[in-house]
Amino acid sequence: MSAAKVKMRGKKMRNQPASVQYPSSLLNAESSPKNGGDTPVTGVHEGPSDVHPFTARPKNPHQRGGWVRGHQKDGGGYAKEMSKYITAGPFARARAAEVSTMLKAVTKTTGSCHVFGALPKHMRRRAMSHNTKRLPRRLRDAANRMREKSLQAGSKKKKEQAKSKSRKARRRHGNLLLEFNRRQRKNVWLETHIWHAKRFHMVKKWGYCLGDRPTYKCYRPSYRAMSSHCLLQDLSYYCCIELQGEEDKLLASLSQLCSKEAGPTFAAAVCLSGRRQGSVVVYRAGLYPSQPLGPVTFLWRPRTQGSAHRQLWIWAHPNMKQDLLPELQAVCQCCEAVVPPVLPVVTPAEVVPTVEPEPKPEKTAEAKQVTGTKRKRTFKDAGGPPAKKILGDGTRSPTTSVTWKSSSNGIVINDLTMEIVRYRLIGPQSHSVLAETMEPATDCDEMNKSQPSSLWWPEHCKNQSKMNLHREQADVFHILKGLYSTGELPSGTVLGLTVDDPRLTLPTKKVKALPCVKQAQEVDEEKTRELMLRGVPEHCCQSYLWEQSVRDNVTENKISEQELNRMRSEVLVPGSRLSPTPLQGRVPVLLVHQPGKQLGHEMSSWGAGWDLLLPKGWGMAFWVPLVYRGVHIGGLNMSLKHSQNKGAPHFPHDYPDCPAGVRFQEEQETQLLDKFKRRPPAKRTNYIKHGCLAPFCCPWQQLAEEWELISRQGGEERKGDQTQTTAEADALMTSHGDIPVTKPPSRVTVLRNRKSLRVLSGWCRPTTSKGQRRCRVGEVPPLDRLALTSFLTAHGMSLVWVRLSILSKGKPELHAMVCAPTAEDLKLLKKESFSGPQEPTHKDHFKSRIRRRKKAPKKAATSSLCRDKAEGKESELPSASEPNPATSEDAKSSSQSPSHLVVGLWPDPLPSVTAHCSRVTLGWVTQGDFSLSAGCGEALGFVSVAGLLNTLLNQPMEHRGMLLLRDPTSLHYRFAKINIEV
Repeated sequence: MSAAKVKMRGKKMRNQPASVQYPSSLLNAESSPKNGGDTPVTGVHEGPSDVHPFTARPKNPHQRGGWVRGHQKDGGGYAKEMSKYITAGPFARARAAEVSTMLKAVTKTTGSCHVFGALPKHMRRRAMSHNTKRLPRRLRDAANRMREKSLQAGSKKKKEQAKSKSRKARRRHGNLLLEFNRRQRKNVWLETHIWHAKRFHMVKKWGYCLGDRPTYKCYRPSYRAMSSHCLLQDLSYYCCIELQGEEDKLLASLSQLCSKEAGPTFAAAVCLSGRRQGSVVVYRAGLYPSQPLGPVTFLWRPRTQGSAHRQLWIWAHPNMKQDLLPELQAVCQCCEAVVPPVLPVVTPAEVVPTVEPEPKPEKTAEAKQVTGTKRKRTFKDAGGPPAKKILGDGTRSPTTSVTWKSSSNGIVINDLTMEIVRYRLIGPQSHSVLAETMEPATDCDEMNKSQPSSLWWPEHCKNQSKMNLHREQADVFHILKGLYSTGELPSGTVLGLTVDDPRLTLPTKKVKALPCVKQAQEVDEEKTRELMLRGVPEHCCQSYLWEQSVRDNVTENKISEQELNRMRSEVLVPGSRLSPTPLQGRVPVLLVHQPGKQLGHEMSSWGAGWDLLLPKGWGMAFWVPLVYRGVHIGGLNMSLKHSQNKGAPHFPHDYPDCPAGVRFQEEQETQLLDKFKRRPPAKRTNYIKHGCLAPFCCPWQQLAEEWELISRQGGEERKGDQTQTTAEADALMTSHGDIPVTKPPSRVTVLRNRKSLRVLSGWCRPTTSKGQRRCRVGEVPPLDRLALTSFLTAHGMSLVWVRLSILSKGKPELHAMVCAPTAEDLKLLKKESFSGPQEPTHKDHFKSRIRRRKKAPKKAATSSLCRDKAEGKESELPSASEPNPATSEDAKSSSQSPSHLVVGLWPDPLPSVTAHCSRVTLGWVTQGDFSLSAGCGEALGFVSVAGLLNTLLNQPMEHRGMLLLRDPTSLHYRFAKINIEV
C-alpha cells in the first residue's frame, strides 16, 4: 500500500476502537487454551468488530489463522481449529468496552473543536460562527460556552496572536529610538527624513538619503509655486565650513582660490561687510582658469567693534567637499588637527553596529523570531543609560577630528556639516510665508531676568543694548510684510533675528499665506523704499546663530512634543497660545535672500526667495509650520528644474571641468548604459544608425581637441607650410636639454571670464526666446579673422555655457547634439514649411560582425577573421565622414570580443565626433525640456568656443547665431537660436 493510502486509512481509523488486536502469538489456537479477558477470540461468530484487517500477518499464507480479506488459494477461509468454549464474564466486559469506545468516537466532533461538526454537512453555515442563534437549540448552550471560553483565552494572549496585527505592527521594532539611530550609521538622514520618506521617492546620494521627487504629480504645481507662491526645499545636506582668523590673513589665503576675472571674490566690499551673501567659483590654488573645484556661497559675519577677528561660512555641495576641504587646509596652512573632547557615553552598546557571523542553515529556523511577539531587550540594556536621538552626522565617528588650526597665522577651520539646518523658500510670496510662520521673540518678565538661568535668552534680555538691536531687527522683519514680491529686495540680503517657537502659533488647518493689505498700509513707505534700495543695515545682519555656545544651548533645551502637548492641554481656552511663552522657545535664526534669474534680459528675478538657517534639532519644529502655510514641497528634481528655468548651470550636472562633474558624468553614463542594456536589442534605439557616437556621455575633451586642431590648421594654411611644420613640432615636444619632453595635453575648461563672455555674447546677437526680438548689448569689437585669432589664442580649449531656444516645435532631450547649419540650410530657413534638415541613416557595420562571430565556433576564429576581411573589401565603403569600423577594430587590441560590444553603440575609442554626421558637431545639451516660462523647447549645454566662432564667422549677419539641434533618438534637425547670457 502506498504512503498516501496508508495516511488516508489512518485518518479514517483514528477514532475507531483500539482494543482489538491480533498478536502473532494468538494466531495459534493451541497457545491460548483459555479464551476470554481482554484478548478477543478469533472466529466468524464474534462479528466484524473483532477483526482488524491490517494487523500483523504471517509470512506464509497457508499457516495463518483467523479471518482475512480476499480469496485463499487453498480454499480455506477460516482456521480449522477453533476454541471449544468461552467465559461469559470476561467476554461481556471486553465487548462492553468496545461498544463504549465506539459510542464515544461517534459522538465526538471531528476536526474542529466547535460544535458545528456535530451537524450534518448540509446544515453547516458560516454565519453560525458569528450568530449562535442560527444553531439548533440543542447546540446553542454548548456554542455559547465555547465562545466565552475563546474570548477569555484571546484576552489573555492578545500579544501573541500574530494574525490580529498588521504587517506594519509586526515589523515594528521593540525600541524605535535605537532602530532610528542604527539606520543612520550608513547614510546620513536629514531631520525631515521621516516626513519625506512617507511622501517622496528617496535616493541615496553623496552619503545622504534624500527625497528626489514626490509620489504624486508635481511638475506643473511646482512651477506655479515658484512663479506665484512658494516652494520649500530642505538643503541641510549642503556642507558648511567655518573659517576664523584675522581678516587680512583670511583674504590673503582665499585669494589664491579665485580670480577677479570671473566675478566678485571673497574680498567684495558688500559681501565683506556681512550685509550680502556672495558666490564664487573656487579653483585649485594658483591654477586659474584651469582645474576648478566648483561653485560655493559664502557669508561673512558682521564686524565687531575693536576686533580684527572675523568669521566666515563657506557653503558647498557635498560632492565637492572632498576636494574643497583639503585645498582650504593647504592655503590656510591648517594642518594640525584638534582632537575632539571625549564625551560621556549616552547611548547603549547595542546602538553601535556589530558584524555578526551569518547563521548556519540548520540554525536558521531556530534564530528566527516568533512573529507577533514583542522583541525583548537584552540584559545589557537594562542598566545602561537611555539613548538619545542622533542629531547631525551619524556616520561620523566621535573621535573624528572636525577642527584644524594653524600655528603660523592663527586660522581655525571648523567643519559644521549637519550642525546647521538650511531651508530654501523659492517664490514671490516667500517673505509672506516667513512673516506668518515666525514672530519676533518676546521679552522676558522681570522675575525671570532677576533670577539666574541656564538658558541663553534670559541672560540676553539683561543687556539693554542687545535688546535694542533685537527690536530694530524686529522692525525690519515687520517691513517685509509690506513687500509685494521677494524679488524686490537686493540680492543676497542678510537679516539676523530671534523668533519664538513656531509650534506655539501653529494653525489648526492649512492656510495659504498671502500678503496682508492692512499691514502693507501700516508700514511706512519711506522705510520700505529704503529697504528695497539699500537693503538691511549692517548692524541688523548680526545673529547669535554664529555663536557655538548659543546653538548648543538652544538644541539641548528644546521643548519636546510631549511636553508641549501637555502644556497645551492645561490652557483654559483650547487652541489659544501659551502665555507666557516658555523660556526655551526662543531660537536665533538667519535669513539670507537668494537672488533669482540674474542672467539675460527676460524674467528678471524669477525664482527669488529666502534661505532660512536654524540650529540643529529644530528642523521639524519649523518644517511643519511652514508646510501649514500652504507651501509646495520640492526635492532634488525640482532643484534641477529651478536652475533650468533660470538658465543657470546646476552643480554637479553642468560642471564638466570639475572633479565632481567628472564623477557625476561617469555615474550617469553607467546608469543610462545599464538601463539601455536591460531592453532587448530589437526594442531599443540603434544609435549607430542614428549617427550618435555618445548617447550616454559627452566627450568634451575630444571635442575641444578636435576643434583646436581644426582652427589651428585653418590658421596655419594662411601662414604657409614652413610655419605649419614649425608649429606642429613646437606643439608636440619642447627640448629640455638633451632629453625631449612631451607637452602634457591641456585640459578642457569652461569659459568664465566675464569680459570675454560679454564679447562672445555680442557676436551671437542675443535675442529673446524664440528669437522674436533683439536685445541691446554694449559695444563689442567686430567679428573678423584677427579678432577670432586673438580670442582663440586665449580660449582655444574652452567650452562656453549657452541657452538654445527652438524656433519651431520640438522638445530637446538630454545629450542632444548641437550642430552648425550649412549655407543651404540657412537659405531654406526663410520658407515657412521648412522645419529643418534630415540626417541620412547610417550603416551599422558592427551588427553583422557580432552575429557572425557569435555563430562561429571558437576553433574557427582564425578562419572567420580572414573571411571578415575578405567580405569587408567587397562590401560598399563607408562615407568619408564615417570611419571604417574594420580598420579601427583591427587597430585596437585583439582582446576586443563580441561579448564586449553592445548592439547599437559605438565601441571605444570613438571616431571623430565633429565630422561624424552630415552637420558639424559643436557641442551637446546637458539640460533639455519644454520651458513653461518661455513657451517653447529650451536647451542648456556647452559648445566649443573654437567651433562656435568658426560657425559665426561664416554665417550672414541676419542669420548669425542660428544653430541646429538633434536628439539622440531622432534624425530630424531643429533650428535653434543661441544665447550666451552674462
